[in-house]
Amino acid sequence: MTTSFLPTGTVYGTLLNFRAEAAALAPQMTEAPYKAPPKAPVLYVKTANTWSPHGSAITVPAAVSDVEVGASIGMVIGAEGDIEGFVLLNDLSIPHASFFRPPVKFKCVDGFLGIGPALRDAQEVADPAQFRVEVRINGELKQSIDFSQLVRPAPQLLADVGEFMTLAHGDVLMLGCDLGRPLARAGDRIDISAPGFETLSNTLVKEATA
Repeated sequence: MTTSFLPTGTVYGTLLNFRAEAAALAPQMTEAPYKAPPKAPVLYVKTANTWSPHGSAITVPAAVSDVEVGASIGMVIGAEGDIEGFVLLNDLSIPHASFFRPPVKFKCVDGFLGIGPALRDAQEVADPAQFRVEVRINGELKQSIDFSQLVRPAPQLLADVGEFMTLAHGDVLMLGCDLGRPLARAGDRIDISAPGFETLSNTLVKEATA
């Protein structure tokens, strides 16, 4: 069973939660200013100005040629701090050099978070590690994502985040984005799908200039 979904809280992204991404960025973790890998989950906020519902057009700034498609699944937090459900997300960003400390100006552009049309009830999900997500651009398969490859599986990620902050009812915590994120540009249609979920679709359009 699925129900209509709209975010009512804060949407948090999670960095370095896929093994391949963590391994690729491991050399940067020992450099200044941190000089060691992070011990806790690394989070960022997708502010409310970024939210775009399923089926909407997302505007690409005039000065940007391509955007990076960050397909993910978000855990929606329940009234008791548990997982109420899961939703498909498209965490768009302007390509940049480092994901260890992502600049807000590249991640929080207006409209840069596609949000799936419906919540999948957590009671329907036996094991989030079995999630498989596909990204298609203009109908062509560009990426397949295996959520058994998470550094912190969904229950552990939720518990570890809870060690240093309280998530409220309606907040959304992304499981992360894998390496191999495809690029898209104005005019492209992006479809993100997974078994048991309603497909998330958005079309990119170019910002109008005077």
